[in-house]
Amino acid sequence: MPKETCYIDRTALEHFCTQVFITLGLSEEEAVHSSEILVSADARGIASHGVARLWRYENGLRLGIMSGGIQPTVLRETPISLVLDANGAMGMSLSRKTMDRVIEKAKVSGAGFASIRNSNHFGIAGYYSEMAARNDMIGISMTNTAALGVPTFGAAAMFGTNPIAVALPGHGKYLFSLDMSTTTVTRGKIEVYNREGLSLPSGWAVDPRGVVTSDAAQLLDDMLFQRGGGLLPLGGAGEELGGHKGYGLAVLVDMMTAILSGGTFGKSVKDSEATSARVCHFFGAIRLDLFRDPDELKNDVDALLSELNETPVAEGQDRVLWAGQKEQEAEARANLEGVPLSMNVVSQLRTIGKDLGIAFPRLLSK
Repeated sequence: MPKETCYIDRTALEHFCTQVFITLGLSEEEAVHSSEILVSADARGIASHGVARLWRYENGLRLGIMSGGIQPTVLRETPISLVLDANGAMGMSLSRKTMDRVIEKAKVSGAGFASIRNSNHFGIAGYYSEMAARNDMIGISMTNTAALGVPTFGAAAMFGTNPIAVALPGHGKYLFSLDMSTTTVTRGKIEVYNREGLSLPSGWAVDPRGVVTSDAAQLLDDMLFQRGGGLLPLGGAGEELGGHKGYGLAVLVDMMTAILSGGTFGKSVKDSEATSARVCHFFGAIRLDLFRDPDELKNDVDALLSELNETPVAEGQDRVLWAGQKEQEAEARANLEGVPLSMNVVSQLRTIGKDLGIAFPRLLSK
């Protein structure tokens, strides 16, 4: 979609982002985790959640809206569960460490779960569910977000984009990884369209009157200042195409993340020019061997995904994919050829680097 795309070596891009985060006051661990998760989004082709968001972190850390080195408070813990107050900690590093704890609980007890309140943006949800899948587990990850989604038949934002991610492993190249927002698209996708000067497709969002809009810049401004309007739930407007189902899923995420942890939910989760929304997360890991021999189970995952790839193709289409396949193939290419970035994003990153005295890596030739 970007009008001009360039490519950056993945390790070099991660190093650049790490140095930015360290210069802005994060610990090395927080900086490394945050950089790896941001860059992983771009490597998978999810530009809406990648390094284009670095300016948000730079701004937040400079203004004191965000800060590093904050320790979460354990509110409740059992052998299979954990509830944390993040106390405003950096969401990506905290989430990675929390999923590590959830996986360790699952290794011992068969399953592990965590719900977190008062956190920050945690990147792509699939990063964490896949952590569990790579340990022969079913991985689950969710987060609520600032209220951007409009309920079916509504005209005001009452819930976030509220993504759900679930991952199950197969063997080798097979890793089912469903990672989806419960709105038609995320705010990050709207930001991409605005950055590239593109009109929004019909059916993604509505204005404060509840009328479909194509104006990305105005939509972002209306959502920031809570004037009304916002993103439609998955399925779009009304019930005919299932918009009420996406609406129900979005509310479910609020319950699993915020209500389980005692955090902020619904329309009360807000961004502003001076603050960043405090959001809530949920993580789960369930060992495969609770159900079947893991190798036999993964054989059937392989068989199902292979069957999906062999589906007869609709006229004008190339092939049928399963959830996560496109992103995994994109990541494999990025590891070899470099991470694709819009030149607009590169310009932003170069400005950040210049302001902080950090050299931006060279572009790779194609």
